[in-house]
Amino acid sequence: MTAIPMIDQKHNAPRRYFVDAQGHRVLIGLSLEETAEFEALDASSKETVHGAAEIRGGEWAAAAGETRWLELYSKHEGAWRTWIARSQAAQAQDLSFVNYV
Repeated sequence: MTAIPMIDQKHNAPRRYFVDAQGHRVLIGLSLEETAEFEALDASSKETVHGAAEIRGGEWAAAAGETRWLELYSKHEGAWRTWIARSQAAQAQDLSFVNYV
């Protein structure tokens, strides 16, 4: 699979997406379902920061959500780093035919 990353311009830290065979925008290293879960957890964590954290019963749910968010982020980050390393190696190999004078 060839992944072409897409940059999400709405966020401070860009996310790395590719378009899957069905045309869905998916985070590199995650499935479509995991991408949707990650984005939902990410959005809910931003809402929590803006005031919803006052509910004590929600503290456990927030902690569980943060743990799952971190799991998904780690999976994505590992796949992203692998993709970057492979891309750079392929680029270096493509440049090996250049004759320097």
